[in-house]
Amino acid sequence: MANTVLVGLQWGDEGKGKIIDVLTRDTKVIVRFQGGNNAGHTVEIGDQKYVVHLIPSGILREGTFNIIGNGLVVDLAHLYKEIKYLADKGIDVKSRLMISNRAQVISACHRQMDGMSENSLGDKKIGTTKRGIGPAYADKVNRCGIRMADLLDIESFKTKFTAQAKEYNKAFAAAGIAELDYEAELETLLPIIDYIKPMISDTTALINAEIKKGENVLFEGAQGTWLDVDFGTYPYVTSSNTTSGGACTGSGVSPRHIDSVMGIVKAYTTRVGEGPFMTELFDEDGAELARVGHEFGATTGRPRRCGWLDAVATRAAVEINGADQLTLTKLDVLDGFKTIKICTGYKLDGEVMDTMPLDLNRIDEVEPVYEEHPGWETSLENVRSFDDLPENAKSYVRRVEELLDSKVKIISVGPKREQTFEL
Repeated sequence: MANTVLVGLQWGDEGKGKIIDVLTRDTKVIVRFQGGNNAGHTVEIGDQKYVVHLIPSGILREGTFNIIGNGLVVDLAHLYKEIKYLADKGIDVKSRLMISNRAQVISACHRQMDGMSENSLGDKKIGTTKRGIGPAYADKVNRCGIRMADLLDIESFKTKFTAQAKEYNKAFAAAGIAELDYEAELETLLPIIDYIKPMISDTTALINAEIKKGENVLFEGAQGTWLDVDFGTYPYVTSSNTTSGGACTGSGVSPRHIDSVMGIVKAYTTRVGEGPFMTELFDEDGAELARVGHEFGATTGRPRRCGWLDAVATRAAVEINGADQLTLTKLDVLDGFKTIKICTGYKLDGEVMDTMPLDLNRIDEVEPVYEEHPGWETSLENVRSFDDLPENAKSYVRRVEELLDSKVKIISVGPKREQTFEL
């Protein structure tokens, strides 16, 4: 499989966790390269269901080497909780996980600031998870953040943490909200830091060493292309680069070592939180997609907004990421539809375009232009090859390839490992 970057081509929730788990059959090293515990990857293996937020999905397979890269912001308490959650399910995390010494630390200050900032926006809220992601990245850019390397010298960490908390408390006091009891927070963190310190390492050196040895590396992205801080539907985005370019900056690996980019696309479209959603449905079809697809966020439990596949936005995502292969997930969710639609253009000011509008502030004004496809109206849950798909399902897949100008390599027809097959 060589060195592959896996990214979402929509607004996240495309099923990346499951596909990462499938691809780890041929991969030793899995690197998560951006985001924080605002992501949620769900994997079902047999009767067991696993949900991870910070730890790479490859952790579930024995013999893998999983890395939390330098591009992440890490909530220490959440990481500890996630390690314990997996350990209770029989996963030996400590022997399979390393954490970059350059990754940034999320503290209670960031969580409280995130909530305060979001609440202050009123009806213009962004829809963040309030997990402290944005404020932690802001501190990183402002060069006043705390890094995992700081945990290796506990006295230095205490000094930096206290100084950071005092600065945030000034803002909280000015806003008339409760100040953080940073001394109590520090006491909570100390045993957690002691527990995870052995996993902190120079992961950039480790990854590059594995590449030199000829090991396959899988770079795991979180969220999706249209939540990228540069290319997404700004300002309704996350605070990191969710696109394939983020794999290099978030891991310390040169672009010349990347062999392939796999884009994950759901057979329809969903979005959690606020912001433009060009093909959103407010009718019975939208409700049916949500019901059959069990469309609730793995991180927040929020219901996802649902709509038909948007080929205009997704084709642009293919280009931005350089996706040379696709995985099409949740094809089975369309089983019951007599007619299935795909958005092939946007109508704005009476003109039809097949690209994003030049004025990005007007993206929520576009009217989707659809083409219709006959459904297959039969269950795909037991399909294990492309040849076994109904003819109408084959036609749908081939049309998606044409519209996105990239080849589908993997199809998923259900949540379990075995409900996935290669073309």
